[in-house]
Amino acid sequence: MLSAALSLVGLAGASEAAHAEDRVLKVSLQTELQVLDPIITTINATRVFAYLVFDELVAIDSEGHYKPQMLSGWEVSSDRLTYTFHLRDGLKFSDGAPVTSEDCVASIERWAKREGFGAQLMDAAERFTVIDSKTFELKLRRPFAFVIEALGKPGHQIPVMMPARLARLDANTAVPEVVGSGPFIFLKDEWRPGAKAVFARNPDYVPRSEPADGLAGGKVANFDRIELLSIPDQSTRAAALQKGEVDLLEVVPYDYIDVLRKNPKVTIGKQPAIAQNMIAINVDHTHAPFDNPLVRRALQAAVEQKDVMAGLGLPADMYRTCYSIYMCGNDGSSDAGTEYSRDIGPKAAQKLLKEAGYKGEPVVFLHAGTSAILNPVGSVLADQLKQAGFNVDLRTSDYATVAARRLKKAPVAEGGWSVTPLVMAGIDLVNPLAQQMVSLNCLENNPGWYCDPEMSKLLKAYSQASSPAESKKYRDEIQAAFHNNVNYVLAGQFATPPAYRSDLKGMIPFSFPVFWNVRRE
Repeated sequence: MLSAALSLVGLAGASEAAHAEDRVLKVSLQTELQVLDPIITTINATRVFAYLVFDELVAIDSEGHYKPQMLSGWEVSSDRLTYTFHLRDGLKFSDGAPVTSEDCVASIERWAKREGFGAQLMDAAERFTVIDSKTFELKLRRPFAFVIEALGKPGHQIPVMMPARLARLDANTAVPEVVGSGPFIFLKDEWRPGAKAVFARNPDYVPRSEPADGLAGGKVANFDRIELLSIPDQSTRAAALQKGEVDLLEVVPYDYIDVLRKNPKVTIGKQPAIAQNMIAINVDHTHAPFDNPLVRRALQAAVEQKDVMAGLGLPADMYRTCYSIYMCGNDGSSDAGTEYSRDIGPKAAQKLLKEAGYKGEPVVFLHAGTSAILNPVGSVLADQLKQAGFNVDLRTSDYATVAARRLKKAPVAEGGWSVTPLVMAGIDLVNPLAQQMVSLNCLENNPGWYCDPEMSKLLKAYSQASSPAESKKYRDEIQAAFHNNVNYVLAGQFATPPAYRSDLKGMIPFSFPVFWNVRRE
């Protein structure tokens, strides 16, 4: 009898442990979580972190529409100069304090010091005013057509809300605490940078009543715990997914697409054009050789997108050549300024280098060897630059090291850099005021430090556009100016679909992983 009773206890304990494990979602991102402040960095892992623990006033849905999120709504005056915002009921920070208008105003002002879209908004603003604990007002000096889009910016350097006591700290230094109002709470004591980050369901979070849609709607947390695990080796990542040791890979390793497609226990997600990604080469404009615009144009000519994309090993239906800074395959795509793409390749680049007077200065190429995407892309691009005649100094390291060095504005002899490829999410590129390849023009916190006075004028004019036709005119002119100044060099558009266990239901297709609504069946 005692033996039978003990057996039953053992079975019950095993069942409880299995149930507890079912309440944990294990995820492998393509880069490690290193920075815990979403306005300090543009690293994608920090964006995933931000949407777990913070929330925005406004959120974008899967079709690109902006919806109230922390706000219950807003009103706009007839002259378009006054916006009145209302917070919804039930908002609390993870430390138990209510979210107030004061917190929101301080958070917006902090974000605007670091981000191009925010800087454009504040340039048009006269002042923010707190009306009461749940109401605040924005008074503009001149019309600004994208107030709501700015507050709902989904891209890097996100306007998340945090307590005013933290938001009023130095905007150039990461906040010392993680206190958000999102669906999960960050467990800092369990954080192992470069290895593991853990989040627990926020019991005080009150989701909106609408269905989840993109970043908008009701963010219902069905898992008690989210674990972000670092697995640098791609074969290990694929094996872990197939064995059920992880539930989701942010990006499916391309060499394993065919194998994973044949596994009924694994699902590969789909991405529309707006949720796809762009490879772009970040260029240091402040030091030789790329302080010379003619050398930058030679770099532009050296990059053959079809070969870069082939280096990823993608199926043909997952990539395309694209020279639009707004992504190709959607309504906002443009051909303006792309004439140079008709004459590219080593010979064209060599001719331009000769005309530029290039003297063989070293090109320090930061290569992220641990990234499933940037590793093969970087290898192809480095070879293309060598064939074009650039003196390439390839510096291979982990992604975190690349990201840190990219912030250094110094000559290459003093620890600086020349070029590094980046992955940019399409959702971040549709609005020129929101995307880092143009919106950070002439800002100091802009790795690459491009500065084009003409671009500043165009961005300001676009922000005041009063009709769709006028908006399109300025969008085209902004893209043409981008290519003429060679802010960045575009290297191809491609899908980065996630792969996940087929027992996960309710996955929200987006350009980066979100973990509300998903459940295990």
